[in-house]
Amino acid sequence: TIRIQTWVNAPMERCFKLSLSVDLHVLSADGTSERVVSRVKSGLLGVDDAVTWSGRHFGLRFRHTSVIDVCRPYMYFRDVMVEGMFEHFEHEHHFALMDDGTRMRDEVRFSAPWGVLGKAAERLVLRRHLIRLLKRRNAVIKRAAESGEWRRFLDAEAGEGRGPTLEFERGRAARG
Repeated sequence: TIRIQTWVNAPMERCFKLSLSVDLHVLSADGTSERVVSRVKSGLLGVDDAVTWSGRHFGLRFRHTSVIDVCRPYMYFRDVMVEGMFEHFEHEHHFALMDDGTRMRDEVRFSAPWGVLGKAAERLVLRRHLIRLLKRRNAVIKRAAESGEWRRFLDAEAGEGRGPTLEFERGRAARG
């Protein structure tokens, strides 16, 4: 299990929604080979929405599909891998109002396939790599939430490539 906390000097609702932004996640992957290849490609994710990422890690090309399976606005959501390189991967996102800002807490539970070799990879390489990716993503969320950049991802009036409105009760398919 990996646990990371990030303090953001911005409203909890904004941090929550930015964390569900596919476009912001793509921005946080800038400089890597990671990109969206299918499913939801833009906007905000809701319950039952899935996204497939493709990227090169450790010299190998990987695909990772995760789905939002639980969402309690604006405090919690979880995405779980439904297809990918891990034997198991789930990422819980917790949000708490603290003084004049928000505490974002990530909990990632994962296990690698490949038996004993996978266990060694978890300890020696995967854990550090995932922590680095999470910290980069949270830094981008923090920067956007604390500046006017958040409007680019969330404000319909900004007119800058706004994706669909976040609906928690139904998945994208039900939204039509």
